[in-house]
Amino acid sequence: MFQKILISDDLGCINEGVSSVLEALAIKAVSEVQYCDDAYLKIKAGYRDEEPYDLFITDLSFDADHRLQQFISGEKLVEKLKLEHPDLKIIVFSVEDKLQKVRSLIKDHHLDGYVCKGRKGLSDLKKAIKNVYKNKPYLSLRVRHALEEKTSLEISDFDIMLIEKLSLGLSQDDMSIAFKKQDITPSSLSSIEKHINKLKIQFRANNVTHLVAISKDLGLI
Repeated sequence: MFQKILISDDLGCINEGVSSVLEALAIKAVSEVQYCDDAYLKIKAGYRDEEPYDLFITDLSFDADHRLQQFISGEKLVEKLKLEHPDLKIIVFSVEDKLQKVRSLIKDHHLDGYVCKGRKGLSDLKKAIKNVYKNKPYLSLRVRHALEEKTSLEISDFDIMLIEKLSLGLSQDDMSIAFKKQDITPSSLSSIEKHINKLKIQFRANNVTHLVAISKDLGLI
């Protein structure tokens, strides 16, 4: 079993709950932090001192406060750590269940496990730790279908951005103007219309409101 573990969550009560799971697994060397930057520094120090952490358990969402942070989210921290230390095992323990985000973390950044917080979250986390120790990836049931090869998930980051803009009430004209100002391509009105029409066909949506509703149901936004 893992010997040295770091937990990162901005809520102390969550860290305590995770610590209780680790205690039940007879893991003694457990550290807790409440900021992503502190987690990064601890992990880097562990590698520097040749006493690296075996497992890192982190949330994705961290509330901003008076401290300026290099890493404003657990997601960015995971991406950085997996790039610098691909051997480090990482499990996300989060309330977020957006399938596109889970899929990106697993497929693009080789995350080892994703556990959803909830009524059975801690018992699920215990299973995840055991699986990841055996080099078996683990996803909570709620997000497990993020890895299924479904057409509805084969969409680009640009498509996701379009749906998010639609959910905020922006018109296609508004998006075109905003994209041109931000140097986002494609930015022409015709390109945006084509992408949205493609998405409506792909999701069998009657209109953009229906498209946004389906996307939310699928956890894409």
